[in-house]
Amino acid sequence: MAENREEILANFQGITAIEDVAEAIYHLDESNWDLLTAINRVMPQDGNAAAADAQDDTHNVEMIDDDISVITPKTHPPDREDNNQASTSSINRNSTNGFVELQINWNNKMYGIKINGTATVSDLKKHLELISGVPSCRQLISGLGGSKAVPSATLGSLGLVKNAVVRLKSADQQMVADDDVAERLTTTYTLHIKHNDRDYTLKYPGTKSVREVKNDIYSLTDIPARHQSWTGWPSVSGLDDTVLAMVGLDLPQHELTVKRAPAKPLKEYKRIALRTEDNTIIVESSDSENSSVEEVEDTGFTGEDDMFVDIANSERLQPLMSENVEDEALGCIEFASRFRARYGPNIPNFFEGTLQDAIKESCLKPAKERKLLGVYLHHEQSVLSNVFCAQLLGSDAVLQTLSANFVIYGWDLTHPNNNNLLLTSVATALGSVASMTIQSIPVDRLPALVIIMRVRSNTEIYSVINGNVGVSELVGGLVEALERFAIQRDEDARLERERDARQRVKLEQDEAYMRSLEADRAKEEIKKQQEIEKNLELERAESERQMEEAKKEALRSEAAARVPAEPGAGSREVARIRVRLPPPHHDCIERRFNADDTLAALLDFLASKGYPQENYKVISSWPRRDLTVESHNSTLKSLKLCPQETVMLEER
Repeated sequence: MAENREEILANFQGITAIEDVAEAIYHLDESNWDLLTAINRVMPQDGNAAAADAQDDTHNVEMIDDDISVITPKTHPPDREDNNQASTSSINRNSTNGFVELQINWNNKMYGIKINGTATVSDLKKHLELISGVPSCRQLISGLGGSKAVPSATLGSLGLVKNAVVRLKSADQQMVADDDVAERLTTTYTLHIKHNDRDYTLKYPGTKSVREVKNDIYSLTDIPARHQSWTGWPSVSGLDDTVLAMVGLDLPQHELTVKRAPAKPLKEYKRIALRTEDNTIIVESSDSENSSVEEVEDTGFTGEDDMFVDIANSERLQPLMSENVEDEALGCIEFASRFRARYGPNIPNFFEGTLQDAIKESCLKPAKERKLLGVYLHHEQSVLSNVFCAQLLGSDAVLQTLSANFVIYGWDLTHPNNNNLLLTSVATALGSVASMTIQSIPVDRLPALVIIMRVRSNTEIYSVINGNVGVSELVGGLVEALERFAIQRDEDARLERERDARQRVKLEQDEAYMRSLEADRAKEEIKKQQEIEKNLELERAESERQMEEAKKEALRSEAAARVPAEPGAGSREVARIRVRLPPPHHDCIERRFNADDTLAALLDFLASKGYPQENYKVISSWPRRDLTVESHNSTLKSLKLCPQETVMLEER
């Protein structure tokens, strides 16, 4: 069970991007370690309501086949319903005659049921127990409205669409399903995509959504996602927001075909004409839906009030960039200066520096300070260049949008060497895929505005807006990129705040640890110093003791040398002195002296035994007196210590 929980924890963190292990475990514990319930807890959303509004990119989580949550851009808190969603047409709601109609998916079979809208989720579970035989406590239900589907909630209050699909599984099946989901999400899928005469083989992780694949194809084929017509995708509800893992792709490779969808009828035209050297008129007609370019014969347009720009005259203008530019930064400065000289002051503020510096200025700053990077690609040989620069880039709406939200980097691709220099710079800064994307833009679609943004810690091309568009379509493309960018920037800012908070906590912990470590080191130093001082004191005391012992030993040796020899057995007058030692010894020592020996001889004898008169008194028993205060020259006989006497030693 512990190993299974570790796997569920890893899958949960991988899907929800929650890095804090404690937070992830908290959500799993609250969900009884049910992976899908925990995901819905973190990112709750009614999957069926999301399917009813597939074109809305503001959903948090959409439930698709096999109970996989597809994470899409978030613009409002998880538990707060958008006002537009709240006003969904009652035609799709389960409110007919107060009954709720549901389609129950159990064991790969569908069961249609009709139940009163006042019935609770608990009542529905009892009804499902009769169908499936799975006890209510073992039922795992998805598609009822996420966190709103508490046991006491009525079915009518959940806002279910008519014939909403409710998926039923038992808890025993869920353990196997979680492993299968995790395996599919970690699988790499290969897509073989055919477009006209070109083939693309792309590899994506299972967590990539179909919408993101279509946006990537837009970069390669120049067909916007809304204009793409596909063949080969499996039939899945809410396909664009579905991750590849749950689409049902063929392995090891899935075959797809894409082409441009038929153009819609034009409603509004903006006609701009240019005159060529052979008097052929190039007329561009564009609106927000489509654009076209056609040639007509010159019918005699003359005069200074013509709406036409003579291309022959424009070709005599100074080119926007010199041939064979070697320094990228100088080339950008030259491009900005000449662009302003040609098209006047109402132009974007071009970045003067290298592409790598422009990426740092726009995409690599803290999330709150980031901007989008727009790479403007110019080509003198394109008939769209003058129109795009004068009419589109000079539009007030475009200029305001670019000035407030973009860093604009400009480059002229006219000369091959300059083209190669830019491709090399793009490959170095963004990778080979981005370089191939720019290289694949045909000259007749230039100029182009390549929008680059920071997405999930990667700097990559988001979209390419070609020159054959109108002002409204250009502004729409910029606004779409800004909306996606704002969502991603807010998410990155939240992650940065959480990361900064963790860093601050870690820094505070490190500082507290260092202070504690310094205090311990100071205590250890004090302890060592005290030990050193103690050892020095002991050494000093030992040295003094040894000196004192040496001094005492010298005094004993001198005193022993002065002690007269003990009288022989035949001596007549002998003083037998018995000395009683002080406590704790209680022993006695005895020595024979000549009666004519002086008191000094007795004191020297006692000093040689370690009892100097400086420390001990010599007391006679009767009469009691201190002999050390007597004259040391007095004889033992005169002191009445003959023929024998017992004396006592007392410490002073």
